[in-house]
Amino acid sequence: MNNLKLVKPRLELKNEYLPFYQEWKESGEDMVPWVISKDPRDFQGMLKSLSDSEKGIGLPEGWVSDSTFWLVNDYNRVLGAVNIRHRLTEHLFNAGGHIGYGIRPSERQKGLATILLELSLIEAKRLGVKDVLVVCDAGNIGSEKTIIKNGGKPDSDFIEEDGNVIKRYWIKNI
Repeated sequence: MNNLKLVKPRLELKNEYLPFYQEWKESGEDMVPWVISKDPRDFQGMLKSLSDSEKGIGLPEGWVSDSTFWLVNDYNRVLGAVNIRHRLTEHLFNAGGHIGYGIRPSERQKGLATILLELSLIEAKRLGVKDVLVVCDAGNIGSEKTIIKNGGKPDSDFIEEDGNVIKRYWIKNI
């Protein structure tokens, strides 16, 4: 497997990011993490929005600063994305967690999510997050296995208003 790394979104990766975004849109699946649903047609505007969010600039009421990274290989092909929340609100504590991540549909079931989460934990530690909450829907067995492989210890589940069960896991990030 090519060397994988997390990189900050940047203009030089536009031609690698757009196919990632398009593939996800065409799949019809929910875009995870949520930040990849931002329309990249104004690519520089999207990048500014991500940068502002990391700095806590212009956040909607009740939102927290977050950092976004893209998982790339040696050829800068964007394979996945992660969004790391710097702290938890009540909503994030219940159903969002510190880290939201996703692998592009054509690259799944290759162990990339495990690597993405592992690298994300390193970035979370740099941000000062020592106890990391990672969540997934109860039916998402792949994500649950990924979290457990990265040291996730189960906490109580959270049941959303629509009945969806959120599995909650804590990872000691020391």
